[in-house]
Amino acid sequence: MRDAAWGFRLLSCLAAVAAFHVLAGGAACSSGEAEEAGPVKAPETPEAEGDAPPPEGGSADEGDDPGETAPEEAPWKPPTFTARQEDRDRMVEVIRRYGLLDGAVLKAMAAVPRHEFVPSRHQSEAYADTPLPIGYGQTISQPYMVAEMTRLLGLKPTSRVLEIGTGSGYQAAVLTHFTPHIYTIEIVKALADSGRKRLKHLGYEPVEIRHGDGYHGWEEHAPYDAIIVTCAAGQIPPPLVAQLKAGGRMVIPVGSPFATQWLMLVEKDADGRVRSRNLMAVRFVPMVRGDRTDR
Repeated sequence: MRDAAWGFRLLSCLAAVAAFHVLAGGAACSSGEAEEAGPVKAPETPEAEGDAPPPEGGSADEGDDPGETAPEEAPWKPPTFTARQEDRDRMVEVIRRYGLLDGAVLKAMAAVPRHEFVPSRHQSEAYADTPLPIGYGQTISQPYMVAEMTRLLGLKPTSRVLEIGTGSGYQAAVLTHFTPHIYTIEIVKALADSGRKRLKHLGYEPVEIRHGDGYHGWEEHAPYDAIIVTCAAGQIPPPLVAQLKAGGRMVIPVGSPFATQWLMLVEKDADGRVRSRNLMAVRFVPMVRGDRTDR
């Protein structure tokens, strides 16, 4: 601060830096009976070094710039788990045999505890290469399909991702190993609520979950570098295409429940032109439209 009367300059700066955690907030695809996913547990590893705040009340050194900005937040680090690691490693070997060799994707699949996202009565099958029911007529996708759809998005640490169909939260957890900027929509309120609770308690705090109709996307956070749809739509939803950033990618199964469905890659170029192509035949639960606050 400059004192005009005495012509000298006094500098005084008090800094108190407090650590904080990023907290998360709120369409599956069809209805059915309730069935809770596996137990919710906290991460098995301590918080990353550097999360604790420094002693309070320290004064700035002489000559420090009073306008200097606070240190940047430490990069996001997903939680780590040791339980059933051998099962996860075997699951990854099965995925590798399909020909998927992307090291980052395989590492993410080996890191996320799939058994925490399936109902207790399916714990013995948690790492089988098959979809499993999670209640409300929904499923947790086949591990290979989760890995392949993740790979197709081509994510970077700064990517902003929209997921349609939160389910139990497993796909969202995998995505956090690439970027913390994950927004996911679930139309079944009970799944949206339980998914939010599960992801938070497991340590995947950056994921933001919304209860609503995923067909319309989540315009508040658009545009997105990548969009992933985990239920089959009758057609590619125009609102999702509109919310895709130029240069972005969307992976979506398209087709009716009683006909061939195709996993499609939709790409928007720098000029806003959109092109799509069929990748493989798949089978997903159908996308459900409308307000499902009663579920």
